[in-house]
Amino acid sequence: MFSEEAKLNKQQSTHPKMPSPKVLIALTSYNDIFYDDGAKTGVFLVEALHPFNEYKAKGYKVQFVSETGKFGWDDHSLTETFLKGQDKKDYENQSSDFQIALKQIKKASDVNPDDYKIFFAAAGHGSCFDFPTATGLQDLALKIYVNGGVIAAVCHGPVIFAGLKDKKTGENIAKGKSLTGFTDEGEEIMGVDKIMKQKGVPTVCEIFKECGIKYMAPLGPWDDFSLTDGKFVTGVNPASAGSTAKRSIIALNE
Repeated sequence: MFSEEAKLNKQQSTHPKMPSPKVLIALTSYNDIFYDDGAKTGVFLVEALHPFNEYKAKGYKVQFVSETGKFGWDDHSLTETFLKGQDKKDYENQSSDFQIALKQIKKASDVNPDDYKIFFAAAGHGSCFDFPTATGLQDLALKIYVNGGVIAAVCHGPVIFAGLKDKKTGENIAKGKSLTGFTDEGEEIMGVDKIMKQKGVPTVCEIFKECGIKYMAPLGPWDDFSLTDGKFVTGVNPASAGSTAKRSIIALNE
């Protein structure tokens, strides 16, 4: 089997002059206290940064978007456990391509979906609070998909599928498809499963069950695991953000 990188290189050599489409990376607008230690949840940094870097490296133009046009970071994602090396430099450098792009984030209602071919739902537990009912983001994802584009999502980002229904049939567009996302086991290991129940926010697995989507689990909750089913590309956790982005490019061009 070809690796994602090998497939990307093969596609580029086959279509060397093919213009690169634009990508929307969706961020949660929720940024409030969530963890037992009083830390806030929001956007998990590398789940936005790694896809951004993958798309930029392939020449894609990236636009950040959120339901309200605002976002905040998950406090835990900024700790040394998850943020180090070049990632930390990109985050701390206010002149980095990443930071410049973030400063130009748009509100969902101000984005024209016809301009984009990939919708990427980044995550963090914050997305569990607003993505399932974020009609602006959901409309963008649906229109991009109907136009032949790809819907990609990583970690908790796949909860956005809760509102992705066919306008004519009322059925979820991913019903019967095989997708993945953050595991219930991972929620338990992090010690936030009870917090989520208390706050009434669903897990990825719960959303999939309600939508008739087949959940595909990784061997381990922290493995880099992503998969493709047609024009849907999903990944399990922060470590899967880059591979999910790579797969989305392949899915778009196949």
